[in-house]
Amino acid sequence: MSLKIRLSRGGTKKRPYYRIVVADARSPRDGRFIEKIGTFNPLLAKDAENRFTLDVEKAKAWLAKGAQPTDRVARFLDAEGLLKREARNNPEKAEPGKKAQERAAEKAKKAAAAAAAEETASAE
Repeated sequence: MSLKIRLSRGGTKKRPYYRIVVADARSPRDGRFIEKIGTFNPLLAKDAENRFTLDVEKAKAWLAKGAQPTDRVARFLDAEGLLKREARNNPEKAEPGKKAQERAAEKAKKAAAAAAAEETASAE
């Protein structure tokens, strides 16, 4: 049985509230879970003390049993010092798509042609 430490969503529409739970990887996101080990309220300010709560001892025990945290929970565990999470880096994320690059190249070519035409006109 593969175990995950993940978020289970509660709350109403547009007002999310998450429980940090240990669940079977095959169970649905908001479905059956084995144990609740914390909470996360994203609507609170980032520096609010009750935005994120975690029972550290339970988390350590489940990690020792082989439970795998999801990426978001791994961030929380890293903040608590229980798990080392490597920072991710995707330098290609900010690059525009292929079509946008083609449009930019075409625009630059037109601008260069217009500048060359203007230069020849001013030289005469």
